[in-house]
Amino acid sequence: MPNVKVYNMKGQEVGTKELSNLFEAEYNEPLVHQAVVTRLANMRQGTKGTLTRTEVRGGGKKPWRQKGTGNARQGSIRAPQWVKGGVVFAPKSRDFSKKMNKFARRGALLSAVSKRVADNDFFVIDNIAVKDGKTKEMVEFMKAFKFEKSVLVVMSDNDALVIRAAKNIKALQTLPVNELNTYDVVKNSVLVMSADAVDNLQAVYGAMFDNNFANQEDDE
Repeated sequence: MPNVKVYNMKGQEVGTKELSNLFEAEYNEPLVHQAVVTRLANMRQGTKGTLTRTEVRGGGKKPWRQKGTGNARQGSIRAPQWVKGGVVFAPKSRDFSKKMNKFARRGALLSAVSKRVADNDFFVIDNIAVKDGKTKEMVEFMKAFKFEKSVLVVMSDNDALVIRAAKNIKALQTLPVNELNTYDVVKNSVLVMSADAVDNLQAVYGAMFDNNFANQEDDE
């Protein structure tokens, strides 16, 4: 099982923490890709829509007779070639959402997190907290660790002061551990978790996979 250093908000090492084998998952790129595509698809509203020639109001009368005018033949002023006419192959509202098996989704998350651990882009903080909720407090945190890439900070819960202090920093994103997902882990280059968030993740996912394996053995 991997051991990682534990730091405080000032970048000082204050101890070590042993991670469970959940953080040693083999990197499964197809599964991670599926999770990211599913997340992006589910974020799409799919509410765009325009009118075809049959849906545009008006245009019932033929604009001029078929022959003898010298003009091209026209059947309706709502045909696509006319201004204010209908749209050819008009886009319509649709549902872009995709579904993904729960165990596959969680497996993708653990795969992405394990990749951050293996690449040394994973940091554990003893307690993620700020005093006044000021942006400069999180800027000092970023400087203490010399973070130059985008950072995802995962907390055990929604700390309003931390969220307020981080929201004006473009390269910094905060999430409670119960909202942690593969897309945000992959999107950001560095993953930072509080010690409590790590314990929470290990407790929930460890119990889930243990129960799954137990059920598989019972079936056999």
